[in-house]
This record gives sequence, C-alpha cells and structure tokens, in this order.
Amino acid sequence: MEFETILKEVQLKGIRSSGPGGQHVNKTASRVELSFSLLDSKGLTEAQKELLQKKLSSRLSSQGVLTLQCSESRSQHRNKKIIIERLFQLLEENLKVAKPRKKSKPSKSAIEKRLQSKKRQALKKSQRKPPKMD
Repeated sequence: MEFETILKEVQLKGIRSSGPGGQHVNKTASRVELSFSLLDSKGLTEAQKELLQKKLSSRLSSQGVLTLQCSESRSQHRNKKIIIERLFQLLEENLKVAKPRKKSKPSKSAIEKRLQSKKRQALKKSQRKPPKMD
C-alpha cells in the first residue's frame, strides 16, 4: 500500500456542517467528505483491492467508491486531517489477514479429568436415590 499515491487519488470536498458553531456553521463549509475509488487506485495491488472489496463491501458504492465524512471539528483543516487518518486506519485494519485457526484436541489428562468428574457426579446422584425394595 503506497500512502502518497493513495493520498493523491483521494478527493476531498467541503460541505456545510450541522452541530455547534452558531452563525459560523451557516457561513463555512467545515464538514469534509472524502471519496476514494478503490477499483481505480494505483496505490493498491490487485490482491489488496480484492481483499478490501470483500471486507468493505457494505461501505462501498456500486462503482467501488468508499465515502467517509467528518464534522467533528469546527475547522475544515482539522477535519481533513481526521478523515485522512481514518481512511488509512480503515485500509490498514482491513488489509490484515487473519491467521488460520489450528485444530487442537484436549490432552489425555484433560479427558481423564473430565471422565472422573462425570463418574463422581453420577455416583453422587445415584446415592441420593431411595434404595430399591425388590
């Protein structure tokens, strides 16, 4: 993953934001919307694109565009920094490949302990029953 190349491919757009700020909100475009075309990216390999497309399928548009928004700060510059950090964090998290689980079986001593415990429990239960009168 090439960060500089991806950063050049990202499209940022300023939008008027809601939330705190009073009159300031009505005059400035402090919310930032980030668009990143996953399929057209030159900063990702084909294998990475496929993996991200699979993992981020619910967040991608039909054209393969990832869209993120940020309006946490009153400053557009601060929101740009936050949204770019979020994009790279999202990409890094979803590019990690989980290690395959190795099948394991319980040890002989663990099996023996379990069976002994079951026998003790069964004996306890059987001793609570009233004696049979035959």
